[in-house]
Amino acid sequence: MPRTLVIDTATAACSVALIEDDAIVAQIHELVGRGHAERLMPMIAELPDGGRAEAILVDCGPGSFTGVRVGLAAARALGLGWSVPVRGYSSTAVIAAAASSGDATLAVALIGGHGELFVQRFATSALEPLSELASLPPAAAAAAIPDRDVFGPGASELVGARGSGNARDAHPRAADAVLLPASLRELAPNPIYGRGADARLPST
Repeated sequence: MPRTLVIDTATAACSVALIEDDAIVAQIHELVGRGHAERLMPMIAELPDGGRAEAILVDCGPGSFTGVRVGLAAARALGLGWSVPVRGYSSTAVIAAAASSGDATLAVALIGGHGELFVQRFATSALEPLSELASLPPAAAAAAIPDRDVFGPGASELVGARGSGNARDAHPRAADAVLLPASLRELAPNPIYGRGADARLPST
């Protein structure tokens, strides 16, 4: 992997890293809540060489609508300014890549909109998704996810709704992108919202 700037602002975490040859050169990771727009560029500037890299990798979501867009906007602008390629990955995949589970499968749950959870299942031996990303109410998510180990900011809510399992709170971390297989870090840099738009055009 060439020197790559990784940007992750899809959840309450604001996280950046420089990765080169599958090694972490530098990283900064903070839980900022809603302060991504103010914190992201100063964090990148704190990296070696001001974060300058030969490629950019960005979390496309799902997660916070605003957070996802902040990260993508920064990645696209820097990619244009530096004339370097920009690719993406999903927040569920990077959490799964960093997870440690004794089972052959695990699930990731993130807080979605309107009281729902974003959920997705993964195989752990060779990381790959076992289900499509879904946005579901907690009860429906609990019924749809059989995995004992659930990771992510929404894990406790899912496990609580199900009444069993292990909840592991975890936010996406930019440096963990080094753990992703190549197939899961080649997304186009477009937002993954995880659910349809709330607004609807009037019927005619």
